[in-house]
Amino acid sequence: MQITNAEIDRRVKEWLTPTFDQDTRSEIQELQQNNPGQLKESFYRDLEFGTGGMRGVMGVGTNRINKYTLGKSTQGLSNYLLSQFPEEQPKAVIAYDCRNNSDTLAQVVANVFSANGIEVFLFSELRPTPELSFAVKELGCHCGIVLTASHNPPEYNGYKVYWQDGGQLVPPQDKEIIEEINKVHYAGIKFKANSALIQTIDKVIDTPFINQSAAYGSFAASQKAKNNTTIVFTPLHGTSITAIPETLKKAGYNNVHIVQEQAEPNGNFPTVKSPNPEEPEALTMAMNLAKKVNADIVIGTDPDCDRLGIAVRNNHGDLQLLNGNQTMIVMTWFLLEHYKNVKGLKGNEFVASTIVSTPMLKNLSQAYGVEYKEVLTGFKWIAKLIKDHPEKHFIGGGEESFGYMVGDFVRDKDAVTSTLLACEIVAFTKENGSSFYQTLLDLYVNHGFYRENLISLVKKGIDGAAEIKQIMVDSRNNPPKYINDEKVVRIEDYQTSTAKNLQDYSEHTIHIPKSNVLIFYTENGSKIAARPSGTEPKIKFYISVHKPLPSITQFEEVQQQLDDKIEAIMKDLKLT
Repeated sequence: MQITNAEIDRRVKEWLTPTFDQDTRSEIQELQQNNPGQLKESFYRDLEFGTGGMRGVMGVGTNRINKYTLGKSTQGLSNYLLSQFPEEQPKAVIAYDCRNNSDTLAQVVANVFSANGIEVFLFSELRPTPELSFAVKELGCHCGIVLTASHNPPEYNGYKVYWQDGGQLVPPQDKEIIEEINKVHYAGIKFKANSALIQTIDKVIDTPFINQSAAYGSFAASQKAKNNTTIVFTPLHGTSITAIPETLKKAGYNNVHIVQEQAEPNGNFPTVKSPNPEEPEALTMAMNLAKKVNADIVIGTDPDCDRLGIAVRNNHGDLQLLNGNQTMIVMTWFLLEHYKNVKGLKGNEFVASTIVSTPMLKNLSQAYGVEYKEVLTGFKWIAKLIKDHPEKHFIGGGEESFGYMVGDFVRDKDAVTSTLLACEIVAFTKENGSSFYQTLLDLYVNHGFYRENLISLVKKGIDGAAEIKQIMVDSRNNPPKYINDEKVVRIEDYQTSTAKNLQDYSEHTIHIPKSNVLIFYTENGSKIAARPSGTEPKIKFYISVHKPLPSITQFEEVQQQLDDKIEAIMKDLKLT
């Protein structure tokens, strides 16, 4: 929530008191003298929990990641744990990624927990986010914390909270914990550690995590097929180097080439503009190495190892980057085939995805007679489905932003197991005269050719936040009647939980939690969603179009038609 200039001044004065250390006060005084605009940015709001937790630029102030904002959150969380589990010894596990200051901030969090009488398990070095999710359940902890800002620029860091099931915070705990945090005064944060309550961990969790990752990600590929599969892998300077190579080796993949220039963890990400596997540029080095070694698959993961980008050989023999929707479709098909032919479908299985991901996944799931469930953006909502429906069996699920989860031993998107799954698909299909890419084309023929695009408009700072808010207000108050000359026939507003049919003027209630998302559907089946990011200064527009694909020979022609349609929609909505 944005506040007044008077409130900003009050906050600055508070942070200049002895409650805060000398380094913090000196930095604030420096901003006062030399950069008042940056000072205002640092204090004009409190960091808030979004779809992926609390994330922001590191620095001084209430709108920054620092020992005091994280200390306040941890103090509030400690108060909540103590009130909720009065008859138990609360336990927390903490992990952190490769980002600058992640190790020292993780120690601050551990100190505050221990000062409040909470037992702490702190990883000795950086570890993947999915391993933290696994550790919460493996150690029987009441909560878990991971210090990460995912794929954000180097100046960012963040704080994600996990609950007893290994999933991120969801209602009602999220709001209750935020209320406790808001009660905390900075002077009331207990920073003095009780070292007797802090235990360092590593192999005790590493070994079972890698064993289960190898087990959950291994399916039908023979050892001969694995030996005939060449893999190029890059951790993009992140945490996956601690888990993925060993997981692949344990699963029988020995022909793995690591991009050495990107193997060393480094919070400055020196070899990429952005450590984001969604960005083709991030995989440039891996693609170049793949050409040298004639790799079958290229895999790159983001800094905290919960998302992956891949490239596979297309039907011309060239390496082809896939988007998150495409990867998710083939992965889900492979899992469904495995259940159908090996495990057997019992009728209680389900697949899950998000409201801004490809509608094709619903078609695919229903073709196998498997229930499809849809949730808000963020894997915490998929984890909540698993928790809320113990009578059902979760096969797998993903989202357009390059995240996937295989089974439920981890309750968050997981690039470790998903990397192995991708390699299994490449090895198995190659051995059986097909390929990952050929499978995707076959699925387009059988279930419809869906084509998606994501447009992210960056709007930084106070003015940017106001602009994003106004875009959503205008879209609600004056929704388009036509998009690219196609009549808008349905509008879903997840903030008001209403879906309006503009053909018969009927309305119905959307039965998922409220969120600031608008989705427009046209008469020809195009889908356009607008959503402010919960973790970055962006507003995102998701476009999905589709057509039948009569045969693979028409693939390139139909793909061009769909790409032209997306371009026309972007132009009509002034997104180009």
